[in-house]
Amino acid sequence: MPTALELAGQLREKFGELIAEPREFRGEISLQIADAARITEVCQFARTALGFDYLIDLSSVDNYGSDPRWTVVYELSGLAHGAHLRLRVDISEEKSELPTVSGVWPTADWHEREAYDMMGIRFQGHPDLRRILMWEGYPYFPLRKDFPLAGKTTDLPEVAFTRPAPLEGGPFVTIAGGRDATAREPRVRNPEEK
Repeated sequence: MPTALELAGQLREKFGELIAEPREFRGEISLQIADAARITEVCQFARTALGFDYLIDLSSVDNYGSDPRWTVVYELSGLAHGAHLRLRVDISEEKSELPTVSGVWPTADWHEREAYDMMGIRFQGHPDLRRILMWEGYPYFPLRKDFPLAGKTTDLPEVAFTRPAPLEGGPFVTIAGGRDATAREPRVRNPEEK
């Protein structure tokens, strides 16, 4: 069975300078893709030629204050060979879109919708790019680092809260430390809020 590092080498062999040298951290292999416009091509090769038939997850990282603003991360696995590979691609705030991989792995459909809904990253060619957690018409992207922890007010009083929900010291905020997990539980501190 090929190792993740060997499979990463085959990807580099196929795509050359488009893919940076593999990075290993805690036994996991990551590859940085230089051109976001070619991510579908790279993923298609990873699936068909290298056997990465399972898209475990697609997530995004907000590098707020840096350019490029976002990193999109694809966690791949091959069920036959058991190798795990991480692909990373950066996209700028000005562009904030890249091609969909939902044609490569159908499960990418919901992952991409979540990245759009929470971060505002668009996926060109997605068959149904609409919000998956927030309601249609919601004007913000809640997982961006510039989104306030207390939330934002809404102009839709019949749809959602009209005031920001307090987080600091709120009923669902745990406290660090404590003698055990039970002592950190918010309802233990405020038993009247059960």
